Amino acid sequence: MSKNDTLLTRISAFVSKYSILVVLAAVFIISCILNSHFLSLVNLTNILRQNAVVVILAFGETALIISGMIDLSSGAVIAFTGCFSIWVFKFTGNIALAFTAGLALAIAFNAISGLLVSVYKTPAFIATLAITTIARGSVLLFTRGQDIYQIGKFVVFGQGNLSFIPVPVIFMFAMLIFTWYILNHTRFGRSLYAIGGNEEAAIASGINVSRVKFFCYILNGFLVGLAGIIFMSRINAGIPGSGSGYEMEALTAAIIGGTSFSGGVGSAVGTLAGAFIVGIINNIMNLIGINPYIQQIVKGIIIVLAVILDLRAKNRRLAVKEVPAEG
Repeated sequence: MSKNDTLLTRISAFVSKYSILVVLAAVFIISCILNSHFLSLVNLTNILRQNAVVVILAFGETALIISGMIDLSSGAVIAFTGCFSIWVFKFTGNIALAFTAGLALAIAFNAISGLLVSVYKTPAFIATLAITTIARGSVLLFTRGQDIYQIGKFVVFGQGNLSFIPVPVIFMFAMLIFTWYILNHTRFGRSLYAIGGNEEAAIASGINVSRVKFFCYILNGFLVGLAGIIFMSRINAGIPGSGSGYEMEALTAAIIGGTSFSGGVGSAVGTLAGAFIVGIINNIMNLIGINPYIQQIVKGIIIVLAVILDLRAKNRRLAVKEVPAEG
């Protein structure tokens, strides 16, 4: 094999292994070419801040999808979480208590989803769709359909800075490390991959599947709660009708990042890259003045392409497994 062939092989292997990062780099470079303002510090900071909520939600979806589950309720739950957390802050003036209360509420909703899925064997799609309706109705009842304004110091979670770094960005990268560690360096994380890859084999190996699924929803609840607090803080109000569509953005980020709907495959870093691919595309479309309705069409096309790529990857994995051993 010549040196050129060896170099091409190495390049091909690198692109294959880190394809999502290659795509992210390509999208970034193209955006720099399309608009000179894209590379400004203000714009790049805005991209990081604006995508923090979706990225944090997507980490939760990643863990769920890896284990063969899903959460369609996160948009409604972040609305209730954010509004409830703001209400607690306005009522008590205690920001730590408000933060804790928001997390607890989101975890409670996800605990219900976890019980429905793990104990009562309800399909995750149906269980979390029901929780969506319950959470949305609950927040509208709780707030009487009225927005909550004058949130005072609560804005620190979504608008504050630590030195020159936005607080939401700090939370985002902290959750990246947290999720990466859980998925790659804990027994719980290995169990998620095992269940998503082959649930029957996971049961046979001694994994308590119901327990793992339940606690996966608890993990998701923690991330959804944090995202809800940051979201309402960033928009400077508690708006009960907000949050719609965020669950789809989180799912899109996870799937584009390489998390397979068939389960057993996915990573926190891939999800981060997937979220920023979508975020950068949204940003550059705004900068160059593309019609908002066309932007929605583009997002839909991105989702379709992500699902097609996921199905093709699944078929390739199945083909490899079905190749008979030699000898």
